[in-house]
Amino acid sequence: MFNFKTLSIGYLFVIISLFFYSFTQVDLSLTLSEASWWQTVQKFFQQIGYFNRPLSAVLYSVIVISMFTFYILFLKLARVNLINKKQLWILILITTAILTFSYNAFSYDLFNYIFDAKIVTFYQQNPYIHKALDYLGDPMLSFMHWTHRYYPYGPIWLALTIPLSYIGFNVFLPTFFMFKILTSVCFLGTAYFIGKILKIVSPKKEVLGIAFFALNPLVLIESLVSSHNDISMMFLAIFAVYLALMNKYIFSLISILLSVGIKFATGILIPVFLLFFIQKKNISKEGFLNILFFAMFIPLILVVIRTNFQPWYLMLILPFASLIPSKSYAMGAGLILSFFALAQYLPYIYIGDWNEPIPQILLWLTIGGFLIYLFYCSIARLLNWDRK
Repeated sequence: MFNFKTLSIGYLFVIISLFFYSFTQVDLSLTLSEASWWQTVQKFFQQIGYFNRPLSAVLYSVIVISMFTFYILFLKLARVNLINKKQLWILILITTAILTFSYNAFSYDLFNYIFDAKIVTFYQQNPYIHKALDYLGDPMLSFMHWTHRYYPYGPIWLALTIPLSYIGFNVFLPTFFMFKILTSVCFLGTAYFIGKILKIVSPKKEVLGIAFFALNPLVLIESLVSSHNDISMMFLAIFAVYLALMNKYIFSLISILLSVGIKFATGILIPVFLLFFIQKKNISKEGFLNILFFAMFIPLILVVIRTNFQPWYLMLILPFASLIPSKSYAMGAGLILSFFALAQYLPYIYIGDWNEPIPQILLWLTIGGFLIYLFYCSIARLLNWDRK
């Protein structure tokens, strides 16, 4: 069996590869720096991402498959206690430091977050009633998507991001990295409190749970690379779970309400928390964590019904799956659902647009991934894997 040190070296090589690959997706209308040397570098990477798509697709596939291979190997080591917490955290911190400075390769949402705050700090308007398209002279519009939408999130996300816009002086690159740092801090905070929760509920699974979350390829890509604000929402939700287990019910409720104030999906958990507070004698801590995991499938299903499935939607369940890492249905979510979700980027990377037949391919990837996940869970239940 590979040892942790050997695996870590190979893993960090893959993470560095992901960092460099992210810059192949820099929008053709965006110049990250006016420096001549950087423009040469940027054009080199863009040449791969936009004008040699077969190569780009191969690189992406190799990186994702390699990440999952290392992920499985790390989980196997964690299961048999061959990783200590200090080693794991060093690896997580190095990974975070590298990917914080990557480009948001697979989503334009980060640009919308920046512009939403800019509407307040620069244009001194309300993003709930003004949209990016109202400011046609703004240079950010040349590389943004979804410029026609109004601010869709809760006020807490504005409260977190408006200060970053001020600190960045509305200069794009510093503001960009301020937002990236925010999501990285929330990622680390989520991993930390997952460990704290498992130390209370199941100390032997603490390292496994941290590794389950913080080394998951989808979590890394959607949190540290694409910097979706889902990780900020989930940080506050996981913190609320920790506070609930510490019998700090008022602060726990405040934390979950703040989470809902970023994005509304975690609102489904408020009744679960209240039930746990009231019926704590009748609900075990393990039962509470399991209910949280299954409850988050409700907003996941609702958002998929309302619109198309997006890979980062799995951020609704993966942090809670990390709290029950030895359960087959949690492990299946971390491996099967995550892999099929990241596979959804491949058709676009290869073709370069979202026209037919890509929507049909994505639909079958979504259906196929969930069917395989359900089949895996059925087999695991039939064979009693969770009890072995």
